[in-house]
Amino acid sequence: MATLTSPAATDAPTGRRVGRTALLFVVAVCAACGLVYELALVATGSYLVGSSITQTSLVLGVALASMGIGALVAKRLIGRPAAGFVAVELVLGVVGAFCVPALYTAFAWLGLYTPALLVAAVAVGTLIGAEIPLLMALIGRLGDDDPAFVVADMSAADYVGALVGGLVFPFLLLPVFGLLTGSLLVGAVNVTAGLATGLVLLPDRRRWLLAAGVVALGLIGLMHVKTGDFELTAQQKLFRDPIVLHEQTAYQDLVITESTTPDGPDTRLFLDGDLQFSTLDEHRYHEALVHPAMNGPHDRVLILGGGDGLAAREVLGYDDVESVTLVDLDPAVVAAARTVPRIVEANRGSLDDPRLEVVHDDAFTWVRDGGSGPVDVIVVDLPDPDTVDLAKLYSVEFYGMAAGLLAPGGRMVVQSGSPYFVPLAFWTIQATVEDAGLATVPYHVDVPTFGDWGFVLATFGGEPALRIPGDAPALRFLTDEVLAAAAVFPPDRLPDPASVEASTLLDPVIVEAARSGWAGY
Repeated sequence: MATLTSPAATDAPTGRRVGRTALLFVVAVCAACGLVYELALVATGSYLVGSSITQTSLVLGVALASMGIGALVAKRLIGRPAAGFVAVELVLGVVGAFCVPALYTAFAWLGLYTPALLVAAVAVGTLIGAEIPLLMALIGRLGDDDPAFVVADMSAADYVGALVGGLVFPFLLLPVFGLLTGSLLVGAVNVTAGLATGLVLLPDRRRWLLAAGVVALGLIGLMHVKTGDFELTAQQKLFRDPIVLHEQTAYQDLVITESTTPDGPDTRLFLDGDLQFSTLDEHRYHEALVHPAMNGPHDRVLILGGGDGLAAREVLGYDDVESVTLVDLDPAVVAAARTVPRIVEANRGSLDDPRLEVVHDDAFTWVRDGGSGPVDVIVVDLPDPDTVDLAKLYSVEFYGMAAGLLAPGGRMVVQSGSPYFVPLAFWTIQATVEDAGLATVPYHVDVPTFGDWGFVLATFGGEPALRIPGDAPALRFLTDEVLAAAAVFPPDRLPDPASVEASTLLDPVIVEAARSGWAGY
């Protein structure tokens, strides 16, 4: 059996304290890495398939159960804790580093994402579970402390490391390195921690350790070198048209594609894989969204969402608009809309209009804090509510706070999804707006890339008039006749009153309504 430390160091209290402290530091590093691996699995699932609660539950549940399996497996290694721990860390570093690219491969090429996620969670959980018994054995051999003190020290170091990992992941790794490179970096740190521990505790096996470390770090380094090509190839597999911009922002996965069609150039924006617009027909959507709400005073306008500048283009087409405030969470979306030539052409440079102010903030928080004063028109152009994170933006509470910003006679319009594909979600949104104390008029138009798409126009008092303002700029799609027809819904898409209820912060029924509707398409 290999000795853990030299006899002199083992006999000296100072040496034992230093060795114990160093091992506790390794415990903290490994705990941080382990938590990052689990968070990376959750984030990958959220980006690729949505449903963050489902992804979190699967990853944490399976990983925690697998940690128990790992602890049992580690019993076979207790007799050689140093060698066992180093082997576990080298393997865990490589597995953790490659989880994200492996899941992306399973999603893009194999269509086996969920099975791959479960395998990854089992592998990571089993290896993490094997760490603790081996580390306890190592620390126990460095002193004569009561086992309870060993557990206390281990737990403290483990929890501190988990805190570090939990903070580093969202505030450093994702925004600075991105999900793929960040996971590779953490894997390299994990391998390095294990290798360093082995070089100190197993001096007679340094040659083998160095060789194993070089192989592990070499694999991670090779993947890092190929990261750009891998991401581009995998991304392109998921999109029909050539990708001209891909960015993992602090909040979402942003992709812009471009192609040429018989009808003209087609530029498309995708956020977390969901299509936001196509320049072939986005004018249908944005004309229908904006102009009915502009029928009345419209000196001051608030746009919630709409970082692409396309709704702002329609608003700023009115010469008498004095000010527009656009609140969008993600600066990267606005930056792309200001710099990608085809998008700038589509939004006509609206984001640089001197009448417009861009605020980068969460719409819910900004509205709750009181906004910037009363406005005549509110345009709510937010992503579809198919995740719990977005549900708060489709709640009675949110609409109530937003309506509180309206000047007398003001109007609010909400993009409300498809009354054909997700009728329950559409009518839930209308019911939610009404529950906030507003009178509503629902309407819908055909947007070829989206299908049948709906909106809810709202105001205080009586139902708002569904008309195009007399001073509207020239429009490509919307007319009074089209708008009149837009208020008519076929009987098979009218709501069953018994099945429609308002969505609130504590009961976000809109999420299930949105998910279930799209399930068959």
